[in-house]
Amino acid sequence: MIKLCPRFSMDSSSFRHKSRFSRRSALRGILGGSAITVGLPWLESIAPRGLKGQALSEARAQLSNSPKRFAMFFWGNGCQPDRWLPNGDGEAWMPSPLLEPLAHLRNEIAVISGMEVKVGNIEAHISGPAGFFTGKQAIVKGGGGWTFQGPTIDQQIAALIGGETLYRSLEVGAEPNMRGMSMNGPDSHNTPESDPIALYERLFGATFREPGEGMVDPKLALRQSALDAVMEDMHSLKSRLGNHDKARLDQHLTAVRDLELRLARLQETPILREACIKPERPSEVSLVEGRVQLEARAQVMADLSAIALACDLTRVLSFWYCDPLSNLLHPNTNSGHHQLTHDEPGDQPQVTEIIMSAQRSLAYFIERLRSIPEGEGTLLDQCALLATTDVSEGKTHQIDEYPILLAGQAGGALKMGHHYRSTTKENTSHLALSVVRALGIPAASYGEDEAFVESGLSAVEA
Repeated sequence: MIKLCPRFSMDSSSFRHKSRFSRRSALRGILGGSAITVGLPWLESIAPRGLKGQALSEARAQLSNSPKRFAMFFWGNGCQPDRWLPNGDGEAWMPSPLLEPLAHLRNEIAVISGMEVKVGNIEAHISGPAGFFTGKQAIVKGGGGWTFQGPTIDQQIAALIGGETLYRSLEVGAEPNMRGMSMNGPDSHNTPESDPIALYERLFGATFREPGEGMVDPKLALRQSALDAVMEDMHSLKSRLGNHDKARLDQHLTAVRDLELRLARLQETPILREACIKPERPSEVSLVEGRVQLEARAQVMADLSAIALACDLTRVLSFWYCDPLSNLLHPNTNSGHHQLTHDEPGDQPQVTEIIMSAQRSLAYFIERLRSIPEGEGTLLDQCALLATTDVSEGKTHQIDEYPILLAGQAGGALKMGHHYRSTTKENTSHLALSVVRALGIPAASYGEDEAFVESGLSAVEA
């Protein structure tokens, strides 16, 4: 868990950018008889659509710092450490065979190797992500079930910087009907949207408006009023509950509050953002010989995800390529993915190709972020993208020698173009804390018990 420095609160307005070009500072209204305000999103340019020439140049000069974004990219069933480890340390590193799909992006990424997740490895494929993403041990239940003790890093970050946008966070997936590992807390899962057309309709369907368009649905105000009444009822109920039920209700209240904020955002007038262009509706990604074309699906999801970030629909996004324990039957394989990690003999060439496909999809996502201009640089420059998996190697289930990649400079806070090799099995929580701080969050520590740290990983900090 992220713990903030004592002088800071959890209010996301602590990290909000200010600008004299704001047309209004907040959306005001009434909730439960009390006045409330909802801060407007800070965007690359909040000049009116008609502002041109010198006036627009001056506005851009005042708004040179774009909002930072956090993204995750995750693939399941681990890696092959001997084929993953780059040759050389520092800036002189050379891509390994498994990193070859990212070779042309070597100046845009940082490779981190040799680190360890410092929790007990009590549940294969689950303990590693639990320790890395929450800083806590996973909860293992009878019958093969599991959950996490606290929110994952994407949700911890979203709680702090996600309140400025229509969606506090977005969870997307490439593998059909996947579960992902984004969690709000115990037994509260954020299931990723893995249908490209459903994601398009959610983001860019009837409620999407390009800058300059008016309000799309006058019924939204009525929906918000009905939601306000539900909130009052929930608060009344909470006063009569025990601690366990209060905790469960809090998760529901958070979800309701997020919906309320989204309804408020939908009633605001979109602000000029030149890179925000509504994409074309994607086509169905067909099966080939009855098998899912995971890379093709991932490319569509990467396109939609990049535009969602460019349009500032969200500033926190998790991209789940395939699940832990995924047994998807990939093209040109004779068994499911997870099964192959244990049963394929020799150098496991089929497993290698599946890992390579994940790295190609990661490279495509990074390229899409890099292709979108923002301010004096690109959207990627304002991102902190964390890419990793669930174990170091699928057939051993180890959670040391953890494969990790970073991309994006987070506005200059992170250092790219190098390989950092830990020779002492440093705690992955150090890296997590550096990423959190790079987003401008004043975090004092990350994790608990053996996963607890108060210092970041200086090697990746600019």
